[in-house]
Amino acid sequence: MTTMTEASVREFKMPDVGEGLTEAEILKWYVQPGDTVTDGQVVCEVETAKAAVELPIPYDGVVRELRFPEGTTVDVGTAIIAVDVAGGGAAPAEASVEAPAPETAVEKKPEGRTPVLVGYGVATSSTKRRPRKGPEVPVQQASAEKIQAVQAVQTELNGHGPAAAVESRPLAKPPVRKLAKDLGVDLATVTPSGPDGIITREDVHAAVTPVPEPVVEAPEPVRAAAPVPAPVASYDATRETRIPVKGVRKATAAAMIGSAFTAPHVTEFVTVDVTRTLKLVEELKQDKDLAGLRVNPLLLIAKALLVAIRRNPDINASWDEPNQEIVLKHYVNLGIAAATPRGLIVPNIKDAHAKTLPQLAESLGELVATARDGRTSPAAMQGGTVTITNVGVFGVDTGTPILPPGEAAILAVGSIKLQPWVHKGKVKPRQVTTLALSFDHRLVDGELGSKVLADVAAILEQPKKLITWG
Repeated sequence: MTTMTEASVREFKMPDVGEGLTEAEILKWYVQPGDTVTDGQVVCEVETAKAAVELPIPYDGVVRELRFPEGTTVDVGTAIIAVDVAGGGAAPAEASVEAPAPETAVEKKPEGRTPVLVGYGVATSSTKRRPRKGPEVPVQQASAEKIQAVQAVQTELNGHGPAAAVESRPLAKPPVRKLAKDLGVDLATVTPSGPDGIITREDVHAAVTPVPEPVVEAPEPVRAAAPVPAPVASYDATRETRIPVKGVRKATAAAMIGSAFTAPHVTEFVTVDVTRTLKLVEELKQDKDLAGLRVNPLLLIAKALLVAIRRNPDINASWDEPNQEIVLKHYVNLGIAAATPRGLIVPNIKDAHAKTLPQLAESLGELVATARDGRTSPAAMQGGTVTITNVGVFGVDTGTPILPPGEAAILAVGSIKLQPWVHKGKVKPRQVTTLALSFDHRLVDGELGSKVLADVAAILEQPKKLITWG
């Protein structure tokens, strides 16, 4: 019985089927050990970054071993199947250079057969090896001589050796090659930054960046042409007013665009009877511990949200894209969206989770007053973890708020209106509002978002839960 180290066994290696790809996944084997294969027969199907490709075997023989199971990702150049070619003819020179074939005449291949894979040629005329003279040449030396002979032929035909041809083909995945083609970029001129010298999309885009052309001195002074003034936009000032986008509005616009097209938003709604909450607000206004403080429905809504977050802490998180991590926050910096003459800003109350109701009322009052006066500092608008936006003050029922960048949830509070409501089995006039919770669906699923919104609604409907849950 022959062994794997004998010259009759050939190893078929994973070829580069995608012009620069470094690996491929074996999807399906069409042969098993013991099967007879012929030159050009498809033995497996592999998948690259964008396509599935069938691989033909380049010689005749009997399958001895499949080196990898289906579903395995294999690097290009790694042997994936071993074939005993002793009974099926010698392997072509391109398939393997591990050992020279026996010194016998090579049979002429049938004419008209088309090569099925780049690099696998077919001999068109019969050749006969000249018997060796002198001492036997070692296997490694013979292989080296064979490679040098092939390189010499390629040099004559192409004007350069195979090594230069390989080096001239940059490594890049098909989507990157297509991008380079669309942008008119020659990959040979691009400096790769990816692993193992792979050209990335960023490398291609960088190559497109225009480079200033060198200034060539003219033999005689040339008078520069007078600059052509840019056309002035004309519009009827009595019918239009144009406001430059800058400052807070410009920053807000950029942040909202980034958030809207980065985090997948989901919004859920609930309509709730807040009659008891409004009664509690009136009672708290008479409490001496809250004397002189800002006591309104927003205060209890903020407290209800903080309690809901404590009961469902996973919603107080952020998504770290570079590190592919979910960051759970063990503190709550509660943001309050505020409309100011400068535009919408979202300052936050630091460590709101640790504040008592009077402390929360004091912080809320200071935040609103500072924002209205235009004195909010940049530090006050950084580090928020969750936000409340009260659109009800404008008479709006509710909305679908966009997440502040880096936050996982934002609660919109609609206007509180007296509406007919079924209370204790009877239709009665009750104070009703609608809440909307938007959240980042990458890290907050429907169950978690629903639990948080339901908890806030339950507290506002039965504010006594602040005692049992808080």
